[in-house]
Amino acid sequence: MGQDVDHQEFSRADRTKHREKVRQCLDVLALMLRQAQFDSVDPMTGLEIEFNLVDELGEPALKNAEALAAIANPLFQTELGQFNLEINVKPRTLAGDGLAGFEADLRASLNDAESRSAAVGAHLVMIGILPTLKPGHLSPSTISPNPRYQLLSDQILHARGEDIAITINGVEKLAARADSIMPEAACTSTQLHVQVSPEDFAAYWNASQAIAGVQLALAANSPYLLGSELWSETRIPLFEQATDTRSEELKEQGVRPRVWFGERWITSVFDLFEENVRYFPALLPITEEEDPLAVLEAGGTPMLPELRLHNGTVYRWNRPIYDVVDGRPHLRVENRILAAGPTVLDTMANAAFYFGLTRALAENERPLWSQMSFSAAEENFHIAARDGIDAQVYWPGVGQVAATELTLRRLLPLARQGLEGWGVSAQESDRLLGVIEARCLAGQNGATWFRDQVHARQGGGVDRAEALRQTLLEYRERMHSNEPVHTW
Repeated sequence: MGQDVDHQEFSRADRTKHREKVRQCLDVLALMLRQAQFDSVDPMTGLEIEFNLVDELGEPALKNAEALAAIANPLFQTELGQFNLEINVKPRTLAGDGLAGFEADLRASLNDAESRSAAVGAHLVMIGILPTLKPGHLSPSTISPNPRYQLLSDQILHARGEDIAITINGVEKLAARADSIMPEAACTSTQLHVQVSPEDFAAYWNASQAIAGVQLALAANSPYLLGSELWSETRIPLFEQATDTRSEELKEQGVRPRVWFGERWITSVFDLFEENVRYFPALLPITEEEDPLAVLEAGGTPMLPELRLHNGTVYRWNRPIYDVVDGRPHLRVENRILAAGPTVLDTMANAAFYFGLTRALAENERPLWSQMSFSAAEENFHIAARDGIDAQVYWPGVGQVAATELTLRRLLPLARQGLEGWGVSAQESDRLLGVIEARCLAGQNGATWFRDQVHARQGGGVDRAEALRQTLLEYRERMHSNEPVHTW
């Protein structure tokens, strides 16, 4: 979705040509996986965070263009909504001070961005869903002006053939309709990238899927949407519905959704790209001039632009990434599970937990996914999104267990082992994983803190909308303190 596009209309011939080109790219990728040298000797990790923009009162600020101009930092870019921004932190290896370097870079960039964007009346907030959003903020008029966003919205609505219906049953019930994909803009996330070899990709992706439920339980941070108290991580059902191209009839037929957990463990990265091509029609059938086979046969590295663009419009929670840097191809797992925030320290603790735990599980002699059904992992994912830090999940050899207890007894030691494998110092590992441990012991994450504060204000006679606004202002203040959320 981040790729700039300028085509506004597509003919039937465009779609036929694009399908043929995507399949050619897929064939070339298969050749490369057998023959090419993928860059994986000194694997990099990456971090992207999406933000909301608010004014002094905590209301959405539709000023991402002005804020971006004021920030004047190429690491920042626009997102779907005019109240969104995203930062792409410079990739790093984890060995040595990699995690501390991420944290220092992120804090410095955010402090500078906040001071600059404040001058145009926009303040950055890291939270999964901005609780002061109103229905009018999720209308077509608030889409960012970059043509790619409007084009993607038009294509999703065209494929669906009717307005988007949002129905979420949580603590309360929300039912809404939208004539664009703007409800997706309400979802702001943290995306973690880990570069892996083709041989190791399946193990890392399977491990990422297996722990997705626990990730959500520990880091849930989106309890409110449009004034309603819903799931602990309401981003999950909202994103699944906001970009759904299926009519009700297609859902009944079992057609797969574009926001997809998946349906099986894999044995190769090729499985995921092949499923994307086989199951999902193109939303943006743009065809480039590159002949990928000719490039490969000439000793070059094909960019595979059609395959990459198509892959970017299938929204797996753990997404495969093919990329080329300095003429060398590489593969990444993009973990898209987590909400943004609450603080930089919480974000880095979540990252350390993910990077360490996936490595430990991927290198385990007896793979976890050989002991656990894929459907159990998917059920964990949605239960954790609903129940947050109170979630009970299934784990092989344990059965049903509190996510916090599982983390304290089994997963944190594995995460420490994995971070040691990455070359992270024991001191840094203990510092960041200590935040996860304390969060589990306190039973408080972003979602529980926010919900409790709103309830307390409402109990004092403040109405829901004002309680949300006041709590968001306090949240923003605490976010800048960088004290982890379990201490709030």
